Amino acid sequence: MPDKWVRIWNERLPDVPLILTQVPAGTAQGLLLGGDADAGLVRLPVDRTVLSAIPLYTEQTVVVVPKDHLVTAVDTVSPEDLADDIVLHPLDDVLAWESLPGRPALERPATTADAIELVAAGIGVLVVPLSLARLHHRKDLTHRPLEPAPGSSVALSWPEAATTDRVEDLIGIVRGRTVNSTRGRRQQPAQEKKPAQEKKRPERTARRQQPAGGSAGRGRRGGTGGTPKSPRRGRPRRGS
Repeated sequence: MPDKWVRIWNERLPDVPLILTQVPAGTAQGLLLGGDADAGLVRLPVDRTVLSAIPLYTEQTVVVVPKDHLVTAVDTVSPEDLADDIVLHPLDDVLAWESLPGRPALERPATTADAIELVAAGIGVLVVPLSLARLHHRKDLTHRPLEPAPGSSVALSWPEAATTDRVEDLIGIVRGRTVNSTRGRRQQPAQEKKPAQEKKRPERTARRQQPAGGSAGRGRRGGTGGTPKSPRRGRPRRGS
C-alpha cells in the first residue's frame, strides 16, 4: 500500500517528490515531532495531544518460527502452544506480548531484524505483525497466525501543528480520493454551466403539391369549385 500511494503522489505532483523511508517503529513518533518527516505510517497508539492520526487498517499478528518447529503442523497457533518457547520481544516492537495469555518475553533484542536472526539460530520465536514477518522473510523460517492476539493498527500520522496543504494532499491519496474529488484542499473550481439553448422548431417549408395541369381542387368540368357536380336531371314534361 505505501508504494501504491507514493506512485499516485508522483503521478499527481511530479514537481514535489515524495520519499518513503523505513525507520524502526519505536523512533517514528520522535522523527515526526522533530520535523525530520512530514507524515508517517505508524502503529497505534500515538500521542494524540501532539499528533494527528487517521487509522487505516489493522494487521494480523503472527508468530515467526523455524520451519522445523512443532507449531508448523497446525494452521493457527495459540499463546498456550508457545508456553515452552522463549518469546523474543524486540525493543522497537510495539506489540505488547505481556498482554497475551501466557508468560512474558524473556529476551529483548534491539531490533526486529536482530530478533529474526535469533529465531533462525533456534533461540526463540518472534511475535510480530504480518507485514514485518513478510518484510524479514527467510527461507529457513515461516510464520503462523497467532490467535487470540491483539491486532496491530496502522495509521497515517503527522504533527498536529503542521497540517500543511501537502499533508492534506497525502490524506486525500491515502483515503482513495480521485484527483477531481470535491473533498480535501485541492478542489477544482466549479465550471459555470452555460444556459441551455432553446431548441428551435424547424420551420415548415413543405407545401401542398398542385396536381399537374391545373390549380388545386379543379374538377373535371372546369370552374373553381371543389368536387365536380353531377349533371342535373330534369323531370319529364307532361304532354299538352
